Amino acid sequence: MKYAIFPPEEILQTTVNLPLSKSESARRLVIDAIGGYATAAEDVADCDDTRALMHALSMRNGHVDIGAAGTAMRFAAAFFAATEGTDIILDGIERMRHRPIAPLVEALRSLGADIEYTDADGDPAKGTEGYAPLHIRGRQLEGGMVNIDATVSSQFISALTLAAPLMRRPLRIVLEGDVTSAPYLHMTLEMLRRRGIDAALEGNDICIQGSAADITAAETPVGRDWSAASYWYAIAALSSGWVTLPGLRLGYRLQGDSVAAEIFERLGVISEQNPEDEDTGEHIDGVGLSASPEIYSRLDLDMSATPDLVPTLAVAATMLGVPFQFHGVHTLRDKETDRLDALCAEAVKLGALYEIDGDDSIGWEGRRVPIRTLPVIETYGDHRMAMAFAPAALYLPGLVIDSPEVVTKSYSGFWDDLRNAGFTITEVDEAAVNATVPSEDENPVEEQMSEKQDPGLASNIFPT
Repeated sequence: MKYAIFPPEEILQTTVNLPLSKSESARRLVIDAIGGYATAAEDVADCDDTRALMHALSMRNGHVDIGAAGTAMRFAAAFFAATEGTDIILDGIERMRHRPIAPLVEALRSLGADIEYTDADGDPAKGTEGYAPLHIRGRQLEGGMVNIDATVSSQFISALTLAAPLMRRPLRIVLEGDVTSAPYLHMTLEMLRRRGIDAALEGNDICIQGSAADITAAETPVGRDWSAASYWYAIAALSSGWVTLPGLRLGYRLQGDSVAAEIFERLGVISEQNPEDEDTGEHIDGVGLSASPEIYSRLDLDMSATPDLVPTLAVAATMLGVPFQFHGVHTLRDKETDRLDALCAEAVKLGALYEIDGDDSIGWEGRRVPIRTLPVIETYGDHRMAMAFAPAALYLPGLVIDSPEVVTKSYSGFWDDLRNAGFTITEVDEAAVNATVPSEDENPVEEQMSEKQDPGLASNIFPT
């Protein structure tokens, strides 16, 4: 399936009810399962990843297919390993079999876990060391001290931390190296503390004390998803329109991606907490986005704490003509796809040449190539690629997203929300896509993009 996206005919003005946080939902589900609390579907995010983890946590024996849910894979592995009596083959899609899990498995084994690398049928002779599928036979783990490489994924650390209340003794985790995506670890610790578990981080040491019996009922609801909000920040930046996001909180410290408000201010988006409704005069509980002419001429950012924002920021900056360099992005190699390579490949279709420096930096210095067809953006099975590139349709009407259904991984209502905002989204076939190819002496894409640029902006480096 392919979607062609056309921008609103009028100035964009919309209200978007964002999904609940996928990351908070995953932690809520595991804590509820360990504490013996039922989780109502309406209390967590309505997306593929949440459903996959909810189903997995209900299982005690058999084959569990986690699909494309990386967080669910890591959290479920630790949960099953620390739960007495489970006997599970834990697997996922083909991409999942190429995403690293060895640091978590080795840490769990050092605590007494019985885990084998296997194939989908449970044959350890055919397993691949360091990767799913996993055959897990659950038992109560001892606890005590464990060392883990903190540079690969904070999800490994969060998985151990969440499973700690199932262990016989308090758990001490010694972190080796700088923590990648640290805000997600802080989210895990805070959510445990809110539920009655003593969870402390001092320097490179995490200490978890408390048992499953100490876990209390959830009192704080799952918040709105700041990762999802970032796409609407990009839309506000490129449309100069108005977007209202009910329920969102500026500076929401539980979600690291709330820094999107600060970063997008550099791309001309003003955030206002509890804006006034123009029709009623009443204040709306949420965040309002509006445009500012003040745009930075360049972005140079350390994104190690919030790598999921990189695709969205890269595309938005490119369309605005703002060069950038994003550092601390090595974890993007091991997401639903290799996002660094994917971003470079798809940015060319926007006429931009990105450069990767090693595995830890991606940038754009304004280098461009001619583009003669409306872009058909490959998503590589990655929800964030689809949603990051969709706002580019504001400059390139008719831009096509291939496999748009991937957004259900985290934001099932994304396309409906775009339609409600005035975008026209039509399903197209291969013939219709090929019909967009112009003659060799035409360059309609660059013409459209040039018309969108403000020639007075210092950051405007598109050809005119």
